[in-house]
Amino acid sequence: MFVPLCPLEFRDRAEMLFAKKIGVIDGEKQFTYAQFGERTHRLANALRKLGLEKGDRVSFITYNTHQLLEGYYGVIEAGGILNPINIRLTPQDITFILNHSGSKFLFFHNDFLPLVQSIKGALQATKFFVVMEGAGEGTATHESEALLASANAEYHPPVIDENEVAELFYTSGTTGKPKGAAVTHRTLYLHALDAAIGLRVTDADVILHIVPLFHVNGWGTPQFLTMAGGTHVMLRKIDPAMLLGMVQQHKVTFMLGVPTIFNALLNYPDLGKYNLSSVKSVVLGGAPSAPALVKAIQEKFGCLCIVGYGLTETTPVLTLSQPKAHLTGESLEMKLARQAKTGYSIPGANIRVVDANDQDVRPDGKQIGEIVVHSNHVMDGYYKDPDATRNAIRNGWFHTGDMAVVDDEGYVTIVDRSKDIIISGGENISSVEIENVLYAHPKVFECAVVAAPDEKWGEVPKAIVVLKPGQTATVDELMAHCKANLAGFKMPKSIEFRDTLPKGGTGKILKANLRQPYWEGREKKVN
Repeated sequence: MFVPLCPLEFRDRAEMLFAKKIGVIDGEKQFTYAQFGERTHRLANALRKLGLEKGDRVSFITYNTHQLLEGYYGVIEAGGILNPINIRLTPQDITFILNHSGSKFLFFHNDFLPLVQSIKGALQATKFFVVMEGAGEGTATHESEALLASANAEYHPPVIDENEVAELFYTSGTTGKPKGAAVTHRTLYLHALDAAIGLRVTDADVILHIVPLFHVNGWGTPQFLTMAGGTHVMLRKIDPAMLLGMVQQHKVTFMLGVPTIFNALLNYPDLGKYNLSSVKSVVLGGAPSAPALVKAIQEKFGCLCIVGYGLTETTPVLTLSQPKAHLTGESLEMKLARQAKTGYSIPGANIRVVDANDQDVRPDGKQIGEIVVHSNHVMDGYYKDPDATRNAIRNGWFHTGDMAVVDDEGYVTIVDRSKDIIISGGENISSVEIENVLYAHPKVFECAVVAAPDEKWGEVPKAIVVLKPGQTATVDELMAHCKANLAGFKMPKSIEFRDTLPKGGTGKILKANLRQPYWEGREKKVN
Protein backbone atom coordinates (compact mmCIF):
# COMPACT_ATOMS: atom_id res chain seq x y z
CA MET A 1 0.00 0.00 0.00
CA PHE A 2 1.26 3.46 -0.87
CA VAL A 3 0.09 6.36 1.32
CA PRO A 4 1.48 9.82 0.50
CA LEU A 5 3.53 11.27 3.34
CA CYS A 6 2.02 14.51 4.63
CA PRO A 7 2.35 16.32 7.99
CA LEU A 8 -1.45 16.69 8.14
CA GLU A 9 -1.37 13.14 9.41
CA PHE A 10 0.27 14.38 12.62
CA ARG A 11 -2.53 16.83 13.32
CA ASP A 12 -5.15 14.21 12.48
CA ARG A 13 -3.51 11.79 14.90
CA ALA A 14 -3.41 14.32 17.73
CA GLU A 15 -6.99 15.41 17.03
CA MET A 16 -8.17 11.79 17.29
CA LEU A 17 -6.03 10.35 20.09
CA PHE A 18 -5.51 13.47 22.25
CA ALA A 19 -8.77 15.30 21.53
CA LYS A 20 -9.48 16.29 25.15
CA LYS A 21 -5.91 17.19 26.04
CA ILE A 22 -4.71 20.82 26.10
CA GLY A 23 -2.43 20.87 23.09
CA VAL A 24 -1.72 24.59 22.62
CA ILE A 25 -1.21 27.34 25.20
CA ASP A 26 -0.83 30.96 24.13
CA GLY A 27 -1.01 33.33 27.08
CA GLU A 28 -4.49 33.09 28.58
CA LYS A 29 -5.75 31.08 25.61
CA GLN A 30 -5.73 27.30 25.74
CA PHE A 31 -6.92 24.88 23.07
CA THR A 32 -7.48 21.16 23.22
CA TYR A 33 -6.28 19.22 20.22
CA ALA A 34 -9.92 18.89 19.16
CA GLN A 35 -10.28 22.68 19.23
CA PHE A 36 -6.92 23.16 17.52
CA GLY A 37 -7.95 20.77 14.77
CA GLU A 38 -11.28 22.54 14.30
CA ARG A 39 -9.57 25.91 13.96
CA THR A 40 -7.19 24.56 11.30
CA HIS A 41 -10.17 23.15 9.35
CA ARG A 42 -11.91 26.52 9.53
CA LEU A 43 -8.76 28.26 8.35
CA ALA A 44 -8.46 25.90 5.38
CA ASN A 45 -12.10 26.39 4.39
CA ALA A 46 -11.86 30.18 4.83
CA LEU A 47 -8.85 30.31 2.52
CA ARG A 48 -10.67 28.24 -0.06
CA LYS A 49 -13.66 30.60 0.13
CA LEU A 50 -11.35 33.53 -0.56
CA GLY A 51 -10.14 31.79 -3.69
CA LEU A 52 -6.96 30.01 -2.66
CA GLU A 53 -5.84 27.76 -5.47
CA LYS A 54 -3.47 24.83 -5.17
CA GLY A 55 0.08 26.06 -4.63
CA ASP A 56 -0.84 29.63 -3.64
CA ARG A 57 1.58 31.09 -1.11
CA VAL A 58 0.29 32.24 2.28
CA SER A 59 2.68 34.40 4.31
CA PHE A 60 2.67 35.25 8.01
CA ILE A 61 4.31 38.20 9.78
CA THR A 62 3.86 37.54 13.49
CA TYR A 63 5.38 36.41 16.77
CA ASN A 64 5.07 32.84 18.01
CA THR A 65 1.28 32.75 18.18
CA HIS A 66 -1.34 30.04 18.07
CA GLN A 67 -2.50 31.51 14.75
CA LEU A 68 0.87 30.83 13.13
CA LEU A 69 0.94 27.30 14.55
CA GLU A 70 -2.55 26.79 13.08
CA GLY A 71 -1.20 28.01 9.76
CA TYR A 72 1.25 25.11 9.69
CA TYR A 73 -1.73 22.82 9.16
CA GLY A 74 -4.62 24.96 7.88
CA VAL A 75 -2.65 26.39 4.97
CA ILE A 76 -1.48 23.05 3.61
CA GLU A 77 -4.92 21.51 4.23
CA ALA A 78 -6.27 24.19 1.89
CA GLY A 79 -3.65 23.24 -0.69
CA GLY A 80 -1.48 26.30 -0.14
CA ILE A 81 2.19 26.79 0.69
CA LEU A 82 3.05 28.28 4.09
CA ASN A 83 5.65 31.08 4.17
CA PRO A 84 6.47 32.40 7.68
CA ILE A 85 8.58 35.57 7.46
CA ASN A 86 11.39 36.63 9.80
CA ILE A 87 10.01 39.69 11.60
CA ARG A 88 13.55 41.00 12.20
CA LEU A 89 14.27 41.61 8.52
CA THR A 90 14.19 45.05 6.93
CA PRO A 91 11.05 46.24 5.13
CA GLN A 92 13.04 45.95 1.90
CA ASP A 93 13.85 42.28 2.53
CA ILE A 94 10.27 41.51 3.55
CA THR A 95 8.96 43.20 0.42
CA PHE A 96 11.40 41.14 -1.65
CA ILE A 97 10.24 37.90 0.00
CA LEU A 98 6.54 38.64 -0.51
CA ASN A 99 7.11 39.54 -4.16
CA HIS A 100 9.59 36.75 -4.89
CA SER A 101 7.27 34.15 -3.36
CA GLY A 102 4.25 35.71 -5.08
CA SER A 103 2.29 35.57 -1.83
CA LYS A 104 -1.43 35.98 -2.47
CA PHE A 105 -2.33 36.08 1.23
CA LEU A 106 -0.63 37.92 4.08
CA PHE A 107 -1.57 37.29 7.71
CA PHE A 108 -0.01 39.81 10.09
CA HIS A 109 -0.17 40.61 13.78
CA ASN A 110 -1.58 44.07 14.44
CA ASP A 111 1.73 45.12 16.04
CA PHE A 112 3.21 45.01 12.52
CA LEU A 113 0.53 47.20 10.99
CA PRO A 114 2.96 50.13 10.40
CA LEU A 115 5.32 47.78 8.56
CA VAL A 116 2.55 46.39 6.36
CA GLN A 117 1.24 49.89 5.65
CA SER A 118 4.71 50.99 4.56
CA ILE A 119 5.21 48.15 2.07
CA LYS A 120 1.66 47.46 0.85
CA GLY A 121 2.01 49.70 -2.20
CA ALA A 122 5.10 47.79 -3.37
CA LEU A 123 3.54 44.33 -3.14
CA GLN A 124 2.85 42.84 -6.54
CA ALA A 125 0.79 39.71 -5.87
CA THR A 126 -0.72 40.12 -2.39
CA LYS A 127 -4.50 40.54 -2.54
CA PHE A 128 -5.68 39.60 0.94
CA PHE A 129 -4.39 41.20 4.14
CA VAL A 130 -5.60 39.39 7.28
CA VAL A 131 -4.94 41.10 10.61
CA MET A 132 -4.58 39.16 13.85
CA GLU A 133 -5.49 40.57 17.26
CA GLY A 134 -6.38 44.04 16.04
CA ALA A 135 -8.36 46.05 13.53
CA GLY A 136 -5.67 46.70 10.94
CA GLU A 137 -7.06 50.16 10.30
CA GLY A 138 -7.30 50.99 6.63
CA THR A 139 -5.02 48.12 5.59
CA ALA A 140 -6.58 44.77 6.48
CA THR A 141 -9.11 43.22 4.15
CA HIS A 142 -10.11 40.68 6.81
CA GLU A 143 -9.80 40.00 10.55
CA SER A 144 -8.59 36.51 11.42
CA GLU A 145 -11.18 35.46 14.01
CA ALA A 146 -14.06 36.76 11.92
CA LEU A 147 -12.60 34.96 8.93
CA LEU A 148 -12.52 31.66 10.79
CA ALA A 149 -16.02 32.19 12.17
CA SER A 150 -17.32 32.67 8.64
CA ALA A 151 -16.13 29.22 7.57
CA ASN A 152 -17.36 25.77 8.58
CA ALA A 153 -15.23 23.19 10.38
CA GLU A 154 -15.75 20.34 7.93
CA TYR A 155 -12.60 18.47 7.03
CA HIS A 156 -12.00 18.09 3.32
CA PRO A 157 -8.77 16.10 3.03
CA PRO A 158 -6.76 17.44 0.11
CA VAL A 159 -5.27 15.30 -2.63
CA ILE A 160 -1.58 15.37 -1.72
CA ASP A 161 1.46 14.72 -3.84
CA GLU A 162 4.11 14.13 -1.19
CA ASN A 163 6.77 15.65 -3.43
CA GLU A 164 4.96 18.98 -3.76
CA VAL A 165 6.22 21.99 -1.82
CA ALA A 166 4.41 22.54 1.49
CA GLU A 167 6.47 25.31 3.10
CA LEU A 168 8.91 28.07 2.18
CA PHE A 169 11.52 29.40 4.58
CA TYR A 170 13.61 32.30 3.40
CA THR A 171 17.16 32.64 4.64
CA SER A 172 18.10 35.96 6.21
CA GLY A 173 20.14 37.01 3.21
CA THR A 174 23.47 35.42 4.11
CA THR A 175 24.73 35.72 0.52
CA GLY A 176 22.80 38.80 -0.59
CA LYS A 177 19.07 38.65 -1.17
CA PRO A 178 17.09 36.09 0.88
CA LYS A 179 16.70 32.67 -0.75
CA GLY A 180 13.59 30.57 -0.21
CA ALA A 181 14.20 26.99 0.89
CA ALA A 182 11.34 24.95 -0.56
CA VAL A 183 10.36 22.03 1.69
CA THR A 184 8.05 19.24 0.54
CA HIS A 185 5.39 17.30 2.45
CA ARG A 186 7.62 14.22 2.33
CA THR A 187 10.59 16.09 3.75
CA LEU A 188 8.57 17.56 6.63
CA TYR A 189 7.07 14.17 7.46
CA LEU A 190 10.33 12.23 7.51
CA HIS A 191 12.18 14.98 9.37
CA ALA A 192 9.52 14.94 12.09
CA LEU A 193 9.86 11.19 12.57
CA ASP A 194 13.64 11.34 12.72
CA ALA A 195 13.79 14.40 14.99
CA ALA A 196 11.28 12.84 17.40
CA ILE A 197 13.46 9.73 17.63
CA GLY A 198 16.59 11.80 18.12
CA LEU A 199 15.03 14.00 20.80
CA ARG A 200 13.02 11.14 22.37
CA VAL A 201 9.78 13.14 22.49
CA THR A 202 6.52 11.73 23.92
CA ASP A 203 2.99 12.93 24.70
CA ALA A 204 4.20 13.77 28.23
CA ASP A 205 6.42 16.53 26.89
CA VAL A 206 5.67 20.24 27.12
CA ILE A 207 7.81 22.41 24.84
CA LEU A 208 8.13 26.16 25.19
CA HIS A 209 8.46 27.68 21.72
CA ILE A 210 11.53 29.83 22.32
CA VAL A 211 12.73 29.38 18.75
CA PRO A 212 10.67 31.59 16.41
CA LEU A 213 8.36 29.53 14.22
CA PHE A 214 9.54 31.59 11.24
CA HIS A 215 13.08 30.37 11.91
CA VAL A 216 14.18 27.16 10.14
CA ASN A 217 10.81 25.45 10.48
CA GLY A 218 10.70 26.17 14.21
CA TRP A 219 13.31 23.40 14.51
CA GLY A 220 10.61 20.94 13.43
CA THR A 221 8.63 21.38 16.63
CA PRO A 222 5.28 22.16 14.94
CA GLN A 223 5.36 18.72 13.36
CA PHE A 224 7.09 16.32 15.75
CA LEU A 225 5.47 17.60 18.95
CA THR A 226 2.00 17.53 17.41
CA MET A 227 2.68 14.01 16.12
CA ALA A 228 3.63 12.87 19.63
CA GLY A 229 0.62 14.58 21.24
CA GLY A 230 2.77 16.84 23.41
CA THR A 231 1.87 20.37 24.51
CA HIS A 232 2.88 23.54 22.66
CA VAL A 233 3.48 26.64 24.81
CA MET A 234 3.88 29.79 22.73
CA LEU A 235 6.46 32.39 23.76
CA ARG A 236 5.91 35.65 21.90
CA LYS A 237 8.87 37.67 23.13
CA ILE A 238 12.08 36.85 24.95
CA ASP A 239 11.93 38.13 28.51
CA PRO A 240 13.69 36.18 31.29
CA ALA A 241 10.97 36.65 33.91
CA MET A 242 8.19 35.77 31.49
CA LEU A 243 10.08 32.78 30.12
CA LEU A 244 10.95 31.34 33.52
CA GLY A 245 7.44 31.99 34.79
CA MET A 246 5.98 30.02 31.89
CA VAL A 247 8.38 27.13 32.49
CA GLN A 248 7.22 26.99 36.11
CA GLN A 249 3.52 27.50 35.40
CA HIS A 250 3.18 25.01 32.56
CA LYS A 251 5.77 22.49 33.77
CA VAL A 252 7.83 22.72 30.60
CA THR A 253 9.97 19.64 29.95
CA PHE A 254 11.92 20.71 26.83
CA MET A 255 13.57 23.99 25.91
CA LEU A 256 15.32 24.62 22.63
CA GLY A 257 17.15 27.86 21.84
CA VAL A 258 20.35 29.69 21.03
CA PRO A 259 23.16 29.83 23.61
CA THR A 260 22.79 33.57 24.23
CA ILE A 261 19.28 33.10 25.60
CA PHE A 262 20.38 30.50 28.12
CA ASN A 263 23.42 32.53 29.06
CA ALA A 264 21.04 35.40 29.85
CA LEU A 265 18.85 33.08 31.95
CA LEU A 266 21.86 31.81 33.89
CA ASN A 267 22.77 35.38 34.74
CA TYR A 268 19.23 36.47 35.60
CA PRO A 269 19.30 37.57 39.27
CA ASP A 270 16.01 35.91 40.18
CA LEU A 271 16.69 32.55 38.49
CA GLY A 272 16.71 30.75 41.85
CA LYS A 273 13.16 31.89 42.67
CA TYR A 274 11.62 29.68 39.97
CA ASN A 275 10.79 25.99 40.18
CA LEU A 276 12.39 24.50 37.08
CA SER A 277 12.28 20.87 38.21
CA SER A 278 10.04 19.88 35.29
CA VAL A 279 12.77 20.57 32.73
CA LYS A 280 14.44 17.38 31.57
CA SER A 281 16.28 18.59 28.45
CA VAL A 282 17.77 21.77 27.02
CA VAL A 283 18.92 21.76 23.41
CA LEU A 284 21.30 24.48 22.24
CA GLY A 285 21.62 25.38 18.59
CA GLY A 286 22.17 28.17 16.10
CA ALA A 287 25.67 29.00 17.35
CA PRO A 288 28.67 27.20 18.89
CA SER A 289 28.37 26.28 22.56
CA ALA A 290 31.10 25.94 25.16
CA PRO A 291 31.35 23.02 27.61
CA ALA A 292 31.21 25.62 30.41
CA LEU A 293 27.75 26.70 29.24
CA VAL A 294 26.54 23.10 28.99
CA LYS A 295 27.84 22.43 32.49
CA ALA A 296 26.24 25.57 33.96
CA ILE A 297 22.84 24.74 32.44
CA GLN A 298 22.93 21.21 33.78
CA GLU A 299 23.86 22.44 37.25
CA LYS A 300 21.37 25.32 37.44
CA PHE A 301 18.45 23.63 35.67
CA GLY A 302 19.10 20.11 36.90
CA CYS A 303 18.62 18.63 33.42
CA LEU A 304 20.48 17.19 30.46
CA CYS A 305 21.92 19.79 28.10
CA ILE A 306 22.98 18.90 24.56
CA VAL A 307 23.72 20.69 21.29
CA GLY A 308 21.86 20.35 18.00
CA TYR A 309 22.75 21.43 14.48
CA GLY A 310 20.93 22.07 11.25
CA LEU A 311 20.15 24.64 8.59
CA THR A 312 17.13 26.24 6.98
CA GLU A 313 17.82 24.01 3.99
CA THR A 314 17.70 20.81 6.09
CA THR A 315 14.32 21.32 7.82
CA PRO A 316 16.55 21.68 10.03
CA VAL A 317 17.85 19.06 12.50
CA LEU A 318 20.82 17.00 11.32
CA THR A 319 22.78 16.23 14.49
CA LEU A 320 22.33 16.04 18.24
CA SER A 321 25.07 15.56 20.83
CA GLN A 322 23.08 12.98 22.81
CA PRO A 323 25.27 10.96 25.20
CA LYS A 324 25.95 7.40 24.03
CA ALA A 325 25.22 4.62 26.51
CA HIS A 326 28.47 2.74 25.89
CA LEU A 327 30.44 5.89 26.80
CA THR A 328 28.94 6.31 30.29
CA GLY A 329 32.29 5.44 31.88
CA GLU A 330 33.98 8.55 30.50
CA SER A 331 35.03 11.38 32.78
CA LEU A 332 32.63 14.25 33.43
CA GLU A 333 34.98 16.56 31.54
CA MET A 334 34.84 14.33 28.45
CA LYS A 335 31.07 13.95 28.69
CA LEU A 336 30.62 17.72 28.77
CA ALA A 337 33.05 18.13 25.89
CA ARG A 338 31.03 15.68 23.77
CA GLN A 339 27.69 17.29 24.71
CA ALA A 340 29.09 20.66 23.60
CA LYS A 341 30.09 19.30 20.20
CA THR A 342 27.91 19.80 17.13
CA GLY A 343 26.79 16.20 17.59
CA TYR A 344 26.30 13.02 15.58
CA SER A 345 23.66 12.46 12.92
CA ILE A 346 20.10 11.66 13.89
CA PRO A 347 18.33 8.79 12.07
CA GLY A 348 17.68 9.67 8.44
CA ALA A 349 20.47 12.24 8.20
CA ASN A 350 23.50 10.90 6.34
CA ILE A 351 26.27 13.42 6.89
CA ARG A 352 29.94 13.38 5.99
CA VAL A 353 32.88 15.71 6.56
CA VAL A 354 34.88 15.90 3.34
CA ASP A 355 38.02 17.57 2.03
CA ALA A 356 38.35 19.63 -1.15
CA ASN A 357 38.30 16.40 -3.21
CA ASP A 358 35.06 15.18 -1.57
CA GLN A 359 36.98 12.50 0.34
CA ASP A 360 36.12 11.79 3.98
CA VAL A 361 38.45 13.44 6.45
CA ARG A 362 40.17 11.35 9.09
CA PRO A 363 37.99 10.77 12.19
CA ASP A 364 40.72 12.17 14.42
CA GLY A 365 39.12 15.43 15.55
CA LYS A 366 41.86 17.34 13.75
CA GLN A 367 41.51 17.24 9.95
CA ILE A 368 39.08 19.94 8.80
CA GLY A 369 36.52 19.46 6.05
CA GLU A 370 33.09 20.62 4.95
CA ILE A 371 29.87 19.08 6.26
CA VAL A 372 27.83 17.61 3.38
CA VAL A 373 24.42 15.96 3.67
CA HIS A 374 22.52 13.28 1.74
CA SER A 375 19.10 13.05 3.36
CA ASN A 376 15.34 13.27 3.01
CA HIS A 377 15.68 16.25 5.37
CA VAL A 378 17.24 18.37 2.62
CA MET A 379 15.04 20.91 0.83
CA ASP A 380 13.69 20.35 -2.67
CA GLY A 381 15.70 23.40 -3.73
CA TYR A 382 15.78 27.18 -3.58
CA TYR A 383 12.47 28.60 -4.78
CA LYS A 384 12.76 30.06 -8.29
CA ASP A 385 16.55 29.87 -8.10
CA PRO A 386 17.90 26.86 -10.03
CA ASP A 387 21.43 28.25 -10.18
CA ALA A 388 21.70 28.55 -6.39
CA THR A 389 20.18 25.07 -6.05
CA ARG A 390 22.75 23.52 -8.39
CA ASN A 391 25.52 25.28 -6.51
CA ALA A 392 24.32 23.95 -3.14
CA ILE A 393 23.32 20.39 -4.10
CA ARG A 394 26.06 18.68 -6.07
CA ASN A 395 26.27 14.99 -6.96
CA GLY A 396 23.43 14.21 -4.58
CA TRP A 397 25.00 15.95 -1.58
CA PHE A 398 23.99 19.27 -0.02
CA HIS A 399 27.06 21.35 0.77
CA THR A 400 26.51 23.26 4.01
CA GLY A 401 29.54 25.54 3.85
CA ASP A 402 30.23 24.67 7.50
CA MET A 403 33.77 23.50 8.19
CA ALA A 404 34.20 20.84 10.85
CA VAL A 405 36.18 17.98 12.31
CA VAL A 406 34.85 14.56 13.34
CA ASP A 407 36.04 12.25 16.11
CA ASP A 408 36.20 8.46 16.26
CA GLU A 409 32.66 8.26 17.71
CA GLY A 410 31.14 10.28 14.87
CA TYR A 411 30.69 13.47 16.88
CA VAL A 412 31.11 16.42 14.54
CA THR A 413 32.43 19.81 15.71
CA ILE A 414 32.09 22.93 13.56
CA VAL A 415 35.31 24.94 13.60
CA ASP A 416 34.79 27.56 10.89
CA ARG A 417 32.47 28.73 8.14
CA SER A 418 33.66 28.70 4.59
CA LYS A 419 31.46 31.60 3.54
CA ASP A 420 32.51 33.92 6.38
CA ILE A 421 29.03 33.84 7.83
CA ILE A 422 28.79 35.51 11.23
CA ILE A 423 26.43 33.74 13.64
CA SER A 424 25.33 36.26 16.24
CA GLY A 425 22.72 35.20 18.79
CA GLY A 426 21.59 32.40 16.48
CA GLU A 427 21.07 34.68 13.47
CA ASN A 428 23.12 34.19 10.32
CA ILE A 429 24.68 37.47 9.18
CA SER A 430 26.41 37.89 5.84
CA SER A 431 29.69 39.81 5.95
CA VAL A 432 29.29 40.40 2.21
CA GLU A 433 25.94 42.13 2.69
CA ILE A 434 27.40 44.53 5.25
CA GLU A 435 30.42 45.13 3.05
CA ASN A 436 28.20 45.96 0.08
CA VAL A 437 26.37 48.56 2.17
CA LEU A 438 29.64 50.12 3.30
CA TYR A 439 30.99 50.13 -0.24
CA ALA A 440 27.93 52.16 -1.25
CA HIS A 441 29.12 55.01 0.99
CA PRO A 442 30.93 57.58 -1.16
CA LYS A 443 33.90 57.89 1.20
CA VAL A 444 34.70 54.17 1.56
CA PHE A 445 37.56 52.77 -0.53
CA GLU A 446 37.91 49.25 0.87
CA CYS A 447 36.33 47.33 3.70
CA ALA A 448 36.09 43.92 5.27
CA VAL A 449 33.66 42.59 7.87
CA VAL A 450 34.72 39.79 10.20
CA ALA A 451 33.38 38.08 13.30
CA ALA A 452 34.62 39.52 16.57
CA PRO A 453 34.05 37.83 19.95
CA ASP A 454 31.22 39.09 22.15
CA GLU A 455 30.32 37.79 25.60
CA LYS A 456 26.59 38.26 25.10
CA TRP A 457 26.04 37.28 21.45
CA GLY A 458 28.94 34.88 20.94
CA GLU A 459 30.20 36.83 17.96
CA VAL A 460 29.27 40.11 16.28
CA PRO A 461 30.15 41.85 13.01
CA LYS A 462 33.19 44.14 13.10
CA ALA A 463 33.90 46.37 10.10
CA ILE A 464 37.40 47.41 9.11
CA VAL A 465 37.39 50.33 6.66
CA VAL A 466 39.86 52.11 4.43
CA LEU A 467 38.68 55.54 3.31
CA LYS A 468 39.30 57.04 -0.12
CA PRO A 469 42.37 59.30 -0.33
CA GLY A 470 41.67 62.76 1.01
CA GLN A 471 38.40 61.72 2.64
CA THR A 472 37.53 61.84 6.32
CA ALA A 473 34.62 60.19 8.06
CA THR A 474 33.53 59.32 11.57
CA VAL A 475 32.31 56.04 13.00
CA ASP A 476 28.95 57.65 13.71
CA GLU A 477 28.63 58.70 10.08
CA LEU A 478 29.20 55.18 8.76
CA MET A 479 26.98 53.68 11.46
CA ALA A 480 24.13 55.96 10.41
CA HIS A 481 24.63 54.84 6.81
CA CYS A 482 24.46 51.20 7.86
CA LYS A 483 21.39 51.78 10.02
CA ALA A 484 19.53 53.17 7.02
CA ASN A 485 20.27 50.07 4.94
CA LEU A 486 20.49 47.08 7.27
CA ALA A 487 18.28 45.25 9.73
CA GLY A 488 19.26 46.05 13.32
CA PHE A 489 20.73 42.63 14.05
CA LYS A 490 22.98 42.89 10.97
CA MET A 491 24.56 46.18 12.04
CA PRO A 492 28.32 46.13 12.65
CA LYS A 493 28.89 46.53 16.37
CA SER A 494 32.12 48.42 15.82
CA ILE A 495 34.04 50.09 12.98
CA GLU A 496 37.79 50.49 12.81
CA PHE A 497 39.69 52.66 10.31
CA ARG A 498 42.94 51.48 8.74
CA ASP A 499 45.28 52.71 6.03
CA THR A 500 45.43 49.39 4.17
CA LEU A 501 44.01 45.86 4.29
CA PRO A 502 46.13 42.68 3.92
CA LYS A 503 45.82 40.97 0.55
CA GLY A 504 46.92 37.73 -1.05
CA GLY A 505 48.66 37.20 -4.37
CA THR A 506 45.43 37.58 -6.34
CA GLY A 507 44.49 40.80 -4.56
CA LYS A 508 41.86 39.13 -2.39
CA ILE A 509 41.49 40.63 1.07
CA LEU A 510 42.73 38.14 3.66
CA LYS A 511 39.87 38.05 6.15
CA ALA A 512 41.46 35.29 8.20
CA ASN A 513 44.40 37.58 8.93
CA LEU A 514 42.06 40.34 10.01
CA ARG A 515 39.94 38.07 12.20
CA GLN A 516 42.71 36.18 14.00
CA PRO A 517 43.94 38.90 16.40
CA TYR A 518 40.48 39.37 17.91
CA TRP A 519 40.17 35.67 18.80
CA GLU A 520 43.65 34.94 20.15
CA GLY A 521 43.39 33.69 23.70
CA ARG A 522 39.63 34.14 23.69
CA GLU A 523 36.90 31.63 24.46
CA LYS A 524 33.19 31.76 25.10
CA LYS A 525 32.55 32.57 28.76
CA VAL A 526 29.69 31.90 31.14
CA ASN A 527 29.63 34.57 33.83
